Amino acid sequence: MQDDVKRGRGRPKAWDDKAPQNTIKSLDRALEVLVALGDMQGGTLSEVASALDQSPATVYRVLTTFQGRGFVDFDAQNQVWNIGAAAFLTGSQFLRRTSLVERARPIMRDLMDATGETANLGIERDGQVLFLGQVETHATIRAFFPPGTVSAMHASGIGKALLCRMDDARQRRVLAQGKLEQFTPHTLTDPDAMIADLHAARARGYAIDAEERNIGMRCIAAPVYNVFGEAVAGISVSGPTTRITTDKIAVLAQPVMDAAARLTVAIGGNNRPAG
Repeated sequence: MQDDVKRGRGRPKAWDDKAPQNTIKSLDRALEVLVALGDMQGGTLSEVASALDQSPATVYRVLTTFQGRGFVDFDAQNQVWNIGAAAFLTGSQFLRRTSLVERARPIMRDLMDATGETANLGIERDGQVLFLGQVETHATIRAFFPPGTVSAMHASGIGKALLCRMDDARQRRVLAQGKLEQFTPHTLTDPDAMIADLHAARARGYAIDAEERNIGMRCIAAPVYNVFGEAVAGISVSGPTTRITTDKIAVLAQPVMDAAARLTVAIGGNNRPAG
């Protein structure tokens, strides 16, 4: 009887049944349109329809439905559809599920002040880095990872900071989820070279993205731990190689590690890593 009561509060009895009849295909297709529009950072009707290989008429009905709820906006002058305010407000509820972002904000501001570079916060989601927050430097040239941006773990400072705290078996599982795409000539695409880089990051306490995602940009990141000493987030600074030169990496790494340790304490974590 107690189990029935619990199920009634959240999921039906067969909640773990992934059979087709338990999904709403039209809703699933509509959400594909919304996700694609976000990935494209806006587009015309024909561009969105072409990207999804769907008919313009179908995509138009989806977009106008979302427009009615404020999830998309339409720029009539340029004939371009964009993600709307309602989508942002709904998505921002994710950030409110945890105190991580709130606790990180002042620490990230201090980190930016101490280093003069943009401070970032990210977590792992589905084998990618999901950026949750950023405090931008006042310098003219700067990195930009707005909340909600995703990036490949193997070519991200935060991604490698999280990966380096995993055991070898889990590292390889996560890396095997997707091809080690080469973004620049510096991207590590060989699994063994990647594992060796992660071992070095683990030993020194911080990871480096050395122009592996974008030419001319460097990132230094350190992991944030939960109460069990597990790496659950990463904090970093990123900026152009003209400012984050190779001789400054070790100097800038210290405030990054200090910030990660402060955030670990702020969320009730354990700075003694597991494993």
